[in-house]
Amino acid sequence: MKRYILILLLALTSVAATAQQNVRINVSPSGEYLFAQRDTCQLFMSVYDPIEGSVTSINGKQKPTILFMFGGGFIMGDRNDRSYLPWFHRYNENGYRVITIDYRLGLKGAGNIGLKSIDVVYNAIQIGIEDLFSATAFIIDNAEALGVDPSNIVISGSSAGAMIVMQAEWHLCNRSGHAGMLPKDFRYAGVMPFSGSIFSREGKIRYSVEPAPTLFFHGTNDKIVNYNKLVLFKNRIEGANALAKTFEKNGYNYNIYRFKGNQHEIAAAFLRTFEEQIRFLETNVMKGEKRIVDATVNDPSIKVWGVNSTRDIYKNN
Repeated sequence: MKRYILILLLALTSVAATAQQNVRINVSPSGEYLFAQRDTCQLFMSVYDPIEGSVTSINGKQKPTILFMFGGGFIMGDRNDRSYLPWFHRYNENGYRVITIDYRLGLKGAGNIGLKSIDVVYNAIQIGIEDLFSATAFIIDNAEALGVDPSNIVISGSSAGAMIVMQAEWHLCNRSGHAGMLPKDFRYAGVMPFSGSIFSREGKIRYSVEPAPTLFFHGTNDKIVNYNKLVLFKNRIEGANALAKTFEKNGYNYNIYRFKGNQHEIAAAFLRTFEEQIRFLETNVMKGEKRIVDATVNDPSIKVWGVNSTRDIYKNN
């Protein structure tokens, strides 16, 4: 468990760029806003509005806003990293607004965290959730100016960001952790994690109310963010495979795409899976249909990074 957690920290944004097929595009945010002042830093969000003339609604219903959290192992990352811009642009072309946010990097400068790794990693996730909820509260308070419907926000994240959004939705459903920062009746419209997991210190992961429709993308051989589950006493990490079983058992609304043989490169499979994202957003989220997809993708054209350790990551970087 401890060895896994140390490996888990190393999903670096710079590696993610290689999975974007070296696509580069110049995209600038429509606006940038300070949403929180912490003791150590200021946190900003960037808003990428739909392109003028794009279709922003379907049958009179506005398309969701995508609220995104970058990856980087809780030690690095940038809300406007150039590897994300082609994906943001694709959404803007299709009439969707994207908001990407800062969050405090709870492991930056932590050094060798050793035996305290479980506590330190858990705390890094929790402060990320606090920052996500702060950004959400800012959006709710400034919804009209931002052009956002607060009831129509889909949270998404890559790697560390995926862990934060998955755990945030779990806390929101159970009204635990930092959930009290948001109105009692607030819910996200959907969740889209790219290679994420939930870290519970309370045993088996359960939801008091049904979670928002969720779209999981995960490599079955992911060595950085576990695809299955790891258990050490009450400490429990559940990835997409374990959570999909819970969703299926309880009749929750979900899609899962299991990339057979792939590893953590699926954390950056934004453009490759774009059609699946759009179908999920338009069907499961906007129409509210419980369209359950459990698909295994066997695509040998997806380059496997072979990232299993710190040494492997820096070799690829």
